[in-house]
Amino acid sequence: MSPSAANYFTHLLRSSGRVIRNHTRVGFTRAKRSIIPALQMTVAGVGAFVLAQNLLGHDQPIFAAVAALLATGFTKEPRLRKVIEVAAGCTLGVFLGDMLVHAMGAGWLTAAIVVFLSVMLARFLDPGPTFAMQMGLQALLVVMLPAPVDAALGPFARGADAVVGGGTALLIALLTPKDPRSEPIRELKAVADQLTRSLRETATGIRDSDSREAWHGLIRARGIQPQLDELTNAINSARELTSFSPAHRRHRHYMRRIQRTADKLDLAVRTMRVICRRAVSTIDHAALDDEGTSNLAAILEDLAEGTTLISRAVAESGPGFDRGMNAAQKSLVAVAVQLHPKRLGVHNLEGETIVLLVRTMVVDLLEATGMDHDVVLDHLPTL
Repeated sequence: MSPSAANYFTHLLRSSGRVIRNHTRVGFTRAKRSIIPALQMTVAGVGAFVLAQNLLGHDQPIFAAVAALLATGFTKEPRLRKVIEVAAGCTLGVFLGDMLVHAMGAGWLTAAIVVFLSVMLARFLDPGPTFAMQMGLQALLVVMLPAPVDAALGPFARGADAVVGGGTALLIALLTPKDPRSEPIRELKAVADQLTRSLRETATGIRDSDSREAWHGLIRARGIQPQLDELTNAINSARELTSFSPAHRRHRHYMRRIQRTADKLDLAVRTMRVICRRAVSTIDHAALDDEGTSNLAAILEDLAEGTTLISRAVAESGPGFDRGMNAAQKSLVAVAVQLHPKRLGVHNLEGETIVLLVRTMVVDLLEATGMDHDVVLDHLPTL
């Protein structure tokens, strides 16, 4: 084997090893986070089957288990709304199938109509393709499996089973032991950490006059958007639980504060993208002198420290949350009072534009800590 071929295969093996290790690590992380949802799905499916069998006296109430499993499946959307939508969809789909079979009899025409209507109902309720396939399969089973004629509800017993399954899933969602704060905190910390890294990369780019480093900060800031979407879904789900679940109502005030912090961080990230773009242009045109370069880089580093303190604060509740946000406020106020182009040694339009953008970002970050808008403006020097 030639040296070039040997090097190629060595590189291929190393790359394959990295891919396998990454997939394994991500898989273990995903599985670890899925333990509670998997237990909930297990309890919902088996519990709904047992309830329908013992309370309603139905023999083999498979549709109770199916409805419960579909309703408690993995989802990134607000959970209670999702459970209600899917449970209602499953129940209506089974009732629809039962009524058509009762009226038209079993056969290929009935099966076609039931599957089509069930899939259309699924598409109305949920944009995901998996739910539509599951609803179609469930509708097909309604037609293919014989109706339990000896049950109390006769051919409509399977609809009652679906009601039991949906109700079981909803009950488990309300009484879930999982802390609703954990996922929003994790997602919010991820957003704050990425914003911190983007600020530091942009600061390094300005300090070293390296536009590629600032460009890396821009790419990172743009990449935060999917995390912001995940954060929004996590907060909506948590707020639903804290509003309706007796086990978590005590966390409602905390989730409102997290919501405010997340909304303001979203605005800060949007401003950060503009700052990065202007920083790249400023570096390429050598628009800052040594004093302006040093001061502006230091300001961005100080901003990064403030976002780090926000990230630490959100993981605390009660007095710890307030102490953490107060520390972040002090750090960010120390930045805000410096944000005047002349104080930073910035004397041209491109540099002044960055300073003005940083002022906007500081306002968003200080409001993320809970400070009122008018109080924030009082800390900014008059232009």
